[in-house]
Amino acid sequence: MLVFFQNFWMYIIDIAPSLALGLLISGIVHEFLPQDLIQKYLKGRSLMPLLYVILIGIILPVCCLGCLPIAMTFRKKGVSMGPILAFLVATPATSITALFVTWKLLGPAFALFLCLGVVVVALIMGIIGYQISSPEVEVIEESCPMCKEGEHANHEHHKERLKSRIKSVLTYGFIDIPKEIGVEMMIGVLIAAAVISIPFINTFFTKYLIGFSGYAFALVFGLVMYVCSTASVPLVHAFITQGLSAGAGFVLLLVGPVTSYANMLVIKKEFGMKILVIYITVISAGGLLMGYLFSFIRR
Repeated sequence: MLVFFQNFWMYIIDIAPSLALGLLISGIVHEFLPQDLIQKYLKGRSLMPLLYVILIGIILPVCCLGCLPIAMTFRKKGVSMGPILAFLVATPATSITALFVTWKLLGPAFALFLCLGVVVVALIMGIIGYQISSPEVEVIEESCPMCKEGEHANHEHHKERLKSRIKSVLTYGFIDIPKEIGVEMMIGVLIAAAVISIPFINTFFTKYLIGFSGYAFALVFGLVMYVCSTASVPLVHAFITQGLSAGAGFVLLLVGPVTSYANMLVIKKEFGMKILVIYITVISAGGLLMGYLFSFIRR
């Protein structure tokens, strides 16, 4: 139990800054991002909205938990399922810090191919997301309906002061969003801490790292463990040093940060089991495909 609580606390410390940043950004997006920008750049069913959200995801320094409130806010702004799923892949899988650490520990080829692999898998996920139906969501109304009808033409009651808008940012980001997904996120962290606290898992993983079994274990390990994009790099470096192939290490680097129990629980709650199954399937297949391709490049 002591080991479990130590690992649980380790996860809390690890994800707290990124999660807090994600909640803050979600509040800022909710309060300040104009709806016309959403309409212009992130809506539609072309490749451009997908490329925009992937670029945003690569730049934002948040993990899979931190990106959830941002994705939900985009969804409530009316962004379609394709860009949302692409964002949920691209954001946790990469970060500037993770790319620098990958470059340092695993080499430039690993870092560059990881970035390419994330873009490819996110694009595939987004394109598939365009083809599937999703639960309806109540789009946030930004302006007063009476103002739209011209009844408040000479009043500015709807224009809030900066202090009020900051309060709205904090309320939405740190109260409204945690109320909606906080339980699922906490359950996810508890499960991850329980899994990493079992000594048998680490022993078993380090004994069977040859050939296809290495890819299988890397995929399962990535799916059942929460490892953020930066923290996963030293772990993958250690496994490769012990005999794990570079391709299998690539699978773990891509799949691990993108999937977590909290992530999957929230996706199931917000979008349904069908989309969750598609999400896991595309990430798993895409990760394995890119991992095998990378292994051939490394030869």
